[in-house]
Amino acid sequence: MSTVRMDNAVLQGFGFYACILMFKMLMMSLLTFYQRYRTKAFISPEDAAAFKGEVKTEDPDVERVRRAHLNDLENIPIFLVTGLLFVMSDPDVVVALMFFRLYTLARFAHTFVYAIYVVRQPARAIAFGVGQIITTIMIIMIIVKFHQL
Repeated sequence: MSTVRMDNAVLQGFGFYACILMFKMLMMSLLTFYQRYRTKAFISPEDAAAFKGEVKTEDPDVERVRRAHLNDLENIPIFLVTGLLFVMSDPDVVVALMFFRLYTLARFAHTFVYAIYVVRQPARAIAFGVGQIITTIMIIMIIVKFHQL
């Protein structure tokens, strides 16, 4: 097993894509606010008063963005923990970077087809599935590598 060092190309790649994914999750909050502001559908009375809207908890546009954000919150942290363990398993650099890139691309695609420009299924399912498959493969590779020690 390799040591976790800053000159490790896999760690650098993971750090880069992990930051992109975390930034994406932060931006989903702003996208939710944008949808609330656009539709004037706010969750609390003080927000509704401040932005001249109404309290409305079931706006379809807002809820779609919130569901996309929730999906990120359910899946990206698992990938981040898995990715860190994957880095410690000393994977091939090309394979690891491919996994990190594809996962990041899949999460952006998922958000795009779910919350920004709605595309009918199976677009969202494919984007979601790609991320799930990559995470699962990484978990299996980690288990195999750590079991060999």
